[in-house]
Amino acid sequence: MSISVLMYHQIGNFSPMKNHRACYCQVKRFKSQMWFLKFFGYKIISIEHLIDIIKGYKNPPNRAVILTFDDGYTNFYRYAYPILKKYNFPAIVYLPSAFIGTKSIWLQKDGLKPSSLLSREQILILKNKGISFGSHGRTHVKLAEIPIEKAEEEIKLSKKELEELIGSSIHHFCYPYGSLNKQIKEIVKNAGYISGVSCFRGAVYPGCDPYEIPRKAISYGDNLIGFIWKLEIKNKLKRTSN
Repeated sequence: MSISVLMYHQIGNFSPMKNHRACYCQVKRFKSQMWFLKFFGYKIISIEHLIDIIKGYKNPPNRAVILTFDDGYTNFYRYAYPILKKYNFPAIVYLPSAFIGTKSIWLQKDGLKPSSLLSREQILILKNKGISFGSHGRTHVKLAEIPIEKAEEEIKLSKKELEELIGSSIHHFCYPYGSLNKQIKEIVKNAGYISGVSCFRGAVYPGCDPYEIPRKAISYGDNLIGFIWKLEIKNKLKRTSN
C-alpha cells in the first residue's frame, strides 16, 4: 500500500510565474487541497507514524498522507497553519537553523526574492499548537557538494541549535535541494536523526529507506485535478533533486 508524502514550500498569494513553481502554492489551492483530503477520508499521519510503518511496527492506514513544509516561511504561520488547524491535520516544518527569524537569502542565487522565515516566538507557538519541526541543515546548502567536514557540521550543529531553541529533541532531517549521497545519509543517521526526506519523486512503501524518503512536490501550477493526479497516480520513484 502506497503512502504519499507531500512537499510544500511557501503558501500564500503569488503573482503568475513560469520558473521555480515547486517553491510556491497559492493559498486558495492549498485550501481546496486540504478540503479534498478531509472530505474524501484521507488519513493525515505524522512523520513518526510513517517511520513506524516503514520499519514494520505498524500497518499503513488506507489513503495515508504526510504533510511536509520546507524552509519554515512565515507565510506558513499566516496561511497554512489556520487551514491545518481547521481540519486538525498534523504537519512537520523543516527549519534551517542559522536563518531563524531572518530571510531565505539562498533564493537570491536563483533570481528570486527572499521571503521572511519563522521567528523563534512563532516556532514555539506552533510547537505548542501541535506542529512538528525537523532540521533543514544550518545554511540551506547542497550537502553532497561541499567538503564532508562542513556537511557534518551543517547536519549536527543544526540539530543542536534547533533542540536548544525548541526545547525538545529533533529526530527528522530534510536534505536541502534534495542533495544527498551515501556519506551524507550516514552522517544524518549517526547524528541521531531517525529519518531523512528527499526530493526524489514518488510514493513511500513499507520497508523503504527511512533516510531516503521520496515526496510529491505540490507547486504553483497544480490545480485540484493535478493535485489528485500526484496523490493517486504519480507513485513511481523518480530520483531527481529540487
